[in-house]
Amino acid sequence: MSHTGNIEEEETFAPIYANQEDFNSSDTVSSFLSNTAYDPSRLHPLAGLGGGLDYLSLDDDVSTLGTSSGILPSRGWSDDLTYGTGLTYLTGLGMGGAFGMYEGFKSSPSPALKIRVNTVLNSMTRRGPFIGNSAGIMALMYNGINGAISRGRGQYDPINSVVAGAVTGAVFKSTAGLRAAGSAGGICAVLAGIWAFGKDKILS
Repeated sequence: MSHTGNIEEEETFAPIYANQEDFNSSDTVSSFLSNTAYDPSRLHPLAGLGGGLDYLSLDDDVSTLGTSSGILPSRGWSDDLTYGTGLTYLTGLGMGGAFGMYEGFKSSPSPALKIRVNTVLNSMTRRGPFIGNSAGIMALMYNGINGAISRGRGQYDPINSVVAGAVTGAVFKSTAGLRAAGSAGGICAVLAGIWAFGKDKILS
């Protein structure tokens, strides 16, 4: 009985409707917002906002950050290290895979389709990761050395790239002897110089 009585009591509540007198035809959204008082000091008493809000203006111009211009916008050596290494690794991986495909088709011991496909896949998986990893390691070394030289000299120019390329090539092939290290350093210095000076000519 008590449960039924509670249900009946709940059903006796009448809905509340707004009367026409509660509305004013002259009221608009603009008038409502204009009458709203906003006090920034009430956000937090200890924030010290009694004099108003101060906005932080950030400059998105990357040319004032002291870094060299490139194909992609760069905010420092960390950006070059990140996308430079990744892009070089992917490029080396693709070129190594393409070379492995060509080598597999050329050196297949049998004209049978299954054997030819197996030879191609083996060659691609052998050449692709090897060249990609080697290129990624060299790019990591190059960008790190280039950033260190640029920070030490206080300026960013193609000379840093040439020196970084020479050091990268020499260190990368240092275990193969002085002659191999010197040759690799020279080749990498030439490639880095072509990239640095050619990049500035194209973008200027």
